[in-house]
This record gives sequence, structure tokens and C-alpha cells, in this order.
Amino acid sequence: MDGYILRTEKKKEQILRTAFDLLCNYGAKKMSIAEVAKKANVSPVTIYNYFESKDQLIRSTLFFIMENRIAEYETILSQDIPFHKKMKRIMIDQEETAKNIQINSLQSHLDNVVVKAFMEEFYQKKTRPFFTKLVNEGKKEGSIHPDVSLESILFYIHMFKEALAKPGFFAQTNPSMLRDLDHLLYYGLIGRPQTEK
Repeated sequence: MDGYILRTEKKKEQILRTAFDLLCNYGAKKMSIAEVAKKANVSPVTIYNYFESKDQLIRSTLFFIMENRIAEYETILSQDIPFHKKMKRIMIDQEETAKNIQINSLQSHLDNVVVKAFMEEFYQKKTRPFFTKLVNEGKKEGSIHPDVSLESILFYIHMFKEALAKPGFFAQTNPSMLRDLDHLLYYGLIGRPQTEK
């Protein structure tokens, strides 16, 4: 990759990371191209040259974050740690992402036909294969019962993700309930750690 292309890619990444931070802090409606440009140290014209519109920037930001999350999860999966710790790290990261992004403010973008098509393709090509590897490793390690299907496990994880992503969930849920949900997620699926038996 030549120097110009490398600089361009780094500049795009800086814009996307800045846009993500602003989306988390202010939501899609309040985020402006001018503010992204200021914080990313680029001109608004540069952003429009790369992304054409604010909507395109938001969509590109969502795609960028999804790609990065899967890469991070792949790194966690490759670590030499027990399966239940891998699951916990992955789910905690998903909780943090759900808490940070103001889901309601992004709903109009998530409903976009192009975004939905991308997310479905991403699920089939990246998310599902990743969780297939994760589940197979859990079964091989003896942490997940061998008779539980992949579809059932994905549905189980999805239920928790849906609850965590609801606006105000963490603010309205007391610490005791959060501990109970944590127990259900990890020990309901994985079983108690060896030290607790």
C-alpha cells in the first residue's frame, strides 16, 4: 500500500472513530459533520468527499464498528484462557457497546434497506461463523452441552443482547437483578466454574 492510500485510510479511520464517539455521546440527530471534522482535525469537505452525506457517514461508522468488534472477538477467542472467560469478555464488550450507542437515535439508520442488507450479509459471513467457532470450542472444552444446537445458543445470546440494548435498561435495573442476569447468562449456559462445584 503506497503512502497516499495509507494516509487516506488512516484519515478515514480517524473520522469514523470520531463519529462513533460523537454518536455515543450525543446521538445521531445532534451529531454534526462540522463537529466530527473539528474533532477529527479534518475539513468538512474532506468528510463529504469520503462519505457524501451525514447518513452515509453514520452507516459507514456502524459498519466500521461491527468489523472491529468481530476482529476483537476473534482475538479473544484465540487467547489461552478458559471458555467461560472468553464468553464473559465478549458479552461485556457487547453490553458496553449497547450502553454507549443511543439505539433510539440510530433507529432510522438501522431501518435503512441498505443497512439491513449489509447487516444480514455481515451476520451470515462474519457473526454466525464466529459464534459457530465459539460454540464448537465451548463444546470441545466441555463447557457447553454437546446436544445443545447452535441455533438455540444464538437465540439464547440474542435474548440477552436484546434486553441489554433497550434504552434505559441499566439505569432502571437494580444491581441485584444485574447480578442474577449475569449468573443466568454465564452459569445457565456454561455451568458453574470448577472451583465452585
